[in-house]
Order: sequence, then structure tokens, then C-alpha cells
Amino acid sequence: MSVPLLSLSAIAKRFDNGTHAIGRLDLAVADGEFVSLVGPSGCGKSTALRIVAGLLTPDAGTVAFPSGRPEIGFVFQEPTLMPWATALANARLPLDLKGMPRGAANERAARALGRVGLNGFESAFPRELSGGMKMRVSIARALAAEPKLLLMDEPFAALDELTRQALNDDLLKLCAEDALTVLFVTHSVYESTYLSSRVVVMTPRPGRVAETIALTPPLPRDESYRLSPQFTADAGRVSAALKTAMGA
Repeated sequence: MSVPLLSLSAIAKRFDNGTHAIGRLDLAVADGEFVSLVGPSGCGKSTALRIVAGLLTPDAGTVAFPSGRPEIGFVFQEPTLMPWATALANARLPLDLKGMPRGAANERAARALGRVGLNGFESAFPRELSGGMKMRVSIARALAAEPKLLLMDEPFAALDELTRQALNDDLLKLCAEDALTVLFVTHSVYESTYLSSRVVVMTPRPGRVAETIALTPPLPRDESYRLSPQFTADAGRVSAALKTAMGA
């Protein structure tokens, strides 16, 4: 690997209630990679993302950005939209927090909504949107900040399979267009296989890296890959590594 965009070295985290979420986590992510973290519930996947984002402080270890801290976008498992605000205002939030002039912020937020397929829904409130559309607003909000590194914490877990697959495809398209680096948490073997250039399998709590699986999916990916022998074999590798890690 060339100089990584992100490096986690000997990260450990124990919460005040005694939960030892992460034991010793070492992970490097290169510029342009799509890395998925998979592992059993409670193994520290989401905690690791929050440490990278600066929302949590590790008890030990270091988080480094060798080429300088990039702009970071975060997409949570729940859309976490402001119910009183329109889709445009929700997508504009990070720009408002930066003090960007309202006109420019509206233009960039509207462009981000358009990129996730929500042209014409700028004035819609969250209560008027489906679950998939709410998640699209959440992704647009992250994209509006023009991040270099995108952190995604099980963003599609609550969606039906067809919506999930459509959003997977849209996400890959956006990543290619913006040359994004992605650190993605999921419980789905199939989702991690479809999206990733590398899958990092974590052990049960306290989490650490059990195995790293490099993938070479065809580019661009589409429905034919989901139905291919290569996809079946790759998903099998991830599944086997996960079973081994859970039994460790």
C-alpha cells in the first residue's frame, strides 16, 4: 500500500460501563479504497468509525492522516434528519455549520440532492419521504460537504432488499465520480462483497482485525456481478472468514 489516507494503530476503547469495545485495532486505508468492516454485533465496528470521525477518543493508540486530515462525511444507520426542516435544509446543514452564504449553500445542497435522485423533492419534509428517500437525503447531506473520506455506519440495514441494492449501485457511482475513500460498516456478507475493494473481518468484542480479504470485482459492477460465480466465491470467502473469527 502507498501512503495511506487513514491509519489506525493499536486503537483500544473501553466505555465507562465496562464494555471493552475494541482491544487492539490496526488498520490502514489507502486513498480511493472502499473498505468494509464486518463482524459480530458489539465488536467495535461503529466505535471505530466514531473514533476516526473524532466523535470518540480512544483510550490507547493513534489515528493518523499522513497526508493531512481530509474533509470527512458521516452517514449514520438512521437518517437523523431534522423533522421540521425540508430535504434541502437537511442537506444544507453541514454548509450552514461552516458559515457558507445561504445562496451558495442552497445551490450545493440542491445539487447533492439531485445526484442522489431527489430532484423535485427539495421542499419535502422527512415525514413525506420513504425510508430509502430519507437515507438519500442523509447521503446528500454528507456529499454536500464535498468529503474526501466517507464514513458509513450500516446506512442501508433497515431498507428492503431492492432499495438496498439500488442504493448500493448509486453509492458506487457517486464514489467513482468523486474519487471517494469509504470506510463502511455492515453486517451483510453480500453487501460487503458487492461494494468493497477490501473486507476487514473483526473478532468478537473486544474487536480486532481477524482477517483482511482483498477483492477484485469487475468495474463497473452491476446486476450481472451479483449473479456471477465470482461473486458467489468472493462472498463465500468473506462468510468463511467471519465464521472463523466468530469462533476464535
